[in-house]
Amino acid sequence: MAIQRAKLENIPVILGSATPSLESLYNVQQGRYQSLQLRQRATNAPLPGITIVALRRQYLQGGLSSDLLNACSETLAAGNQVLLFLNRRGYAPAVLCHDCGHVLHCPRCSAALTWHRHQQRLRCHHCGYESRWPEDCPECHSTALITAGQGTEQLEEVLRQRFPDTPVWRIDRDALPGREAFSAVLEQIHQNQPAILVGTQMLAKGHHFPAVTLVGIVNTDQGLFSADFRAPERLLQMVLQVAGRAGREDRPGRVLLQTHLPHHPLIQKLSEGDYQQAARLLLEERLQASLPPGTALTLMCAEAHQRAAIQAFLEAAKACAPDSLVISGPQPALLERRAGFERAELWVEAPTRQIMQKALKTWLPCCQQLPEARRVRWFVDVDPQFML
Repeated sequence: MAIQRAKLENIPVILGSATPSLESLYNVQQGRYQSLQLRQRATNAPLPGITIVALRRQYLQGGLSSDLLNACSETLAAGNQVLLFLNRRGYAPAVLCHDCGHVLHCPRCSAALTWHRHQQRLRCHHCGYESRWPEDCPECHSTALITAGQGTEQLEEVLRQRFPDTPVWRIDRDALPGREAFSAVLEQIHQNQPAILVGTQMLAKGHHFPAVTLVGIVNTDQGLFSADFRAPERLLQMVLQVAGRAGREDRPGRVLLQTHLPHHPLIQKLSEGDYQQAARLLLEERLQASLPPGTALTLMCAEAHQRAAIQAFLEAAKACAPDSLVISGPQPALLERRAGFERAELWVEAPTRQIMQKALKTWLPCCQQLPEARRVRWFVDVDPQFML
């Protein structure tokens, strides 16, 4: 919006980010943008050192290694604060049967239910469905139901047990549902007393915590194997944004990355703390794979209660598409079922955004006139930032 407004007014626009998108870096390469580098932090403090903590064969307490727990103890003993980042709300992201392996899923979505122990509820984070903990497994009727994985609620519980005399503040949408609650916690944090902050992306950027000298990334591997091609970029941005919360004033900071894949190329680049170099490598991979920003991408998504109606509409839409577009699909969406609706999509590609925009102007009115369009809900997402 800012770029378009500046173009209409014929004035310069400044985009400020410590972790610019790959699209912005590509525009710099193409000469559309000029890159201006800030060589130091606003507080003149040095950037924190980043250390990889290999988790293989380690005993983990609530997902926390002994290295990270010991670092927490040292930081608190020195009178400083700790920030632990885990981008998963709830107590555990899945509940499964220990006997047959069945995972409890939302009846309306193709997603596992998250266990929220404090509220004693199983909850779907996509449609809001809730239920109680079942008496037995719906598949084999065993009572051996267990949780799998960790969420921020579980981290808070483990840390309160390990550090009973230290305040532990969980900062996520469940613990702090409103702005006033969040502001009250921030006031306590800014008293700069020893404390542990546990949170999701609410803590990632835009906050200045003078007493935080240790940042721990609990699950760095979370974004490495997503089917969304933008996931590695978001992982790189998120980790370095969270890392930037450490050592922002006169107290030196450090960052620990917990990972089962210490030799993964992206993890190695993260440990170097150089966003520009790591982003350039991701950009090269994107261009080699003919993915944005080297090409233009649009998703056409359709949903209905019956898969046959979706398939018929997407096939008809594909058949009337201009020759300038390369279309893949129909294929299931990443979340194939949501809130009771089946979902599928077309990947629509073009060499440039200009070609894409010109083709969409003629194609979309044609799609609106299709008889099959009346039986589904459909929309297009131009330059999608998340695979739906």
